Amino acid sequence: MEDVKNFLDLVKKNRRGKLKIYIGMSAGVGKTYRMLQEAHALLRNSIDIRIGYIETHFRAETHSLLEGVPIIPRKKIFYKGKEVEEMDVQGIINAHPEIVIVDELAHSNAEGSKNVKRWQDVCDILAAGISVISAVNIQHLESINEEIEEITGIQVTERVPDKILELADEIVNIDLTADELLNRLKEGKIYKENKIEQALNNFFKPEKILQLREMALKEVAHQVERKVNIEIPKQIKLRNERFLACISSNPDTAKVVIRKTARLASYYHSHWIVLYVQSSSENADRIKLDKQRHLINNLKLATELGAEVIKIKNDAITQTIINMVEEKEITTICIGKPHFNLFQLILSTSVFNQLLKAMAKRDTDLVILS
Repeated sequence: MEDVKNFLDLVKKNRRGKLKIYIGMSAGVGKTYRMLQEAHALLRNSIDIRIGYIETHFRAETHSLLEGVPIIPRKKIFYKGKEVEEMDVQGIINAHPEIVIVDELAHSNAEGSKNVKRWQDVCDILAAGISVISAVNIQHLESINEEIEEITGIQVTERVPDKILELADEIVNIDLTADELLNRLKEGKIYKENKIEQALNNFFKPEKILQLREMALKEVAHQVERKVNIEIPKQIKLRNERFLACISSNPDTAKVVIRKTARLASYYHSHWIVLYVQSSSENADRIKLDKQRHLINNLKLATELGAEVIKIKNDAITQTIINMVEEKEITTICIGKPHFNLFQLILSTSVFNQLLKAMAKRDTDLVILS
């Protein structure tokens, strides 16, 4: 019976509608406008798309795009003696279009509705096999609610759980610069004229908009990265560069390796690690004090430059490096060029050759820094 249940769950999952979410840093960036643009494009391609709920806020450019897009009538609910309109979830399911537009994902439904929140309505529609295009502002995301309040000074009560973004098959960030958004506000494209000055003095301040923009960009990047990790086989993924700087107690070589690896990591915006494998010959009682001091200073320099510093005691230097490459998914190993007197050449060649052979079996680059 468990096998039957698993199969039914798989069938239901495959029948589930697709979810696309437009996300933005604030009201007025153009999420609803973009959804309606997409609706017209889909209609031209003979796709049955309808509006389940839209909120244009009577913005002229957006409102004009309503023409020609079929609308599923809203449901009227009497709440506290007043008639309010909510999205008709059952009406959408009965009509069963291929795609439905559902605006204001974080909206709280009026008492008497089947679900408390609109995102729950969306889950019901998806389960019925209907795809949904929706929109939400970054400040409505549950996990960053407190950060949003610190930035804006406004408590956001309508929120969506992070899992709704994880359910999304596609997330699109509608991005504007702070100046572009403020110009839209001043031109009356977001709020009516009597609200513009108040908005400029409160929510729509450049420093607030900039922080919200950063949060929206980071959230979308995070969701895309999560999708890549889940859906793309490891062998065909684009490399996410991770650098490993291997240093010795040699003060000059170590400093060069650390600084040059820091530059490489900065260029690629990558995580990087400094690894010092301490052999028994480099124990505190065997290494000179000045070398110890230089080593400590170099490890401190690595930390200041943003590296993760790892120190391991082991005489199997090559294997320790290889283990670190596997554990940390390193793409590039950076080492210093050895000083080629005869004795050091004999010692270093063995380690170097072992490392070359090991890296030849992996998709890992080995860089010798002069």
